[in-house]
Amino acid sequence: MKAYGKNIRISPKKLRVVAEVVRGKTAEEALSFLKFAPKKWAEVLYKILHSAMKNAEHNDKQKSSDLILGTLIVTKGIVYKRGRPVSRGRMHPILKRTSNIVLELQVK
Repeated sequence: MKAYGKNIRISPKKLRVVAEVVRGKTAEEALSFLKFAPKKWAEVLYKILHSAMKNAEHNDKQKSSDLILGTLIVTKGIVYKRGRPVSRGRMHPILKRTSNIVLELQVK
């Protein structure tokens, strides 16, 4: 009962703020929190959690009320490197960071 999100265009530091709040809750409780969370990045976690719940219901015949968040890992993905031109023909780097998410559900 896993779901993955790879190379999501959000910095892992910002995504971990929302992941810390949700970690350890029941799946339904976490889903309702993420739906109304004030952070923009909660929508990404909402989609991944919803996908994991549907995978558990369809593939493993589990009830959504019996599921809890087992592991929620946010790691660094690839970094897109861009630049901003400055004086004397030089360049200041712009790093566009991405995140990888691994979400695993467990049965109570």
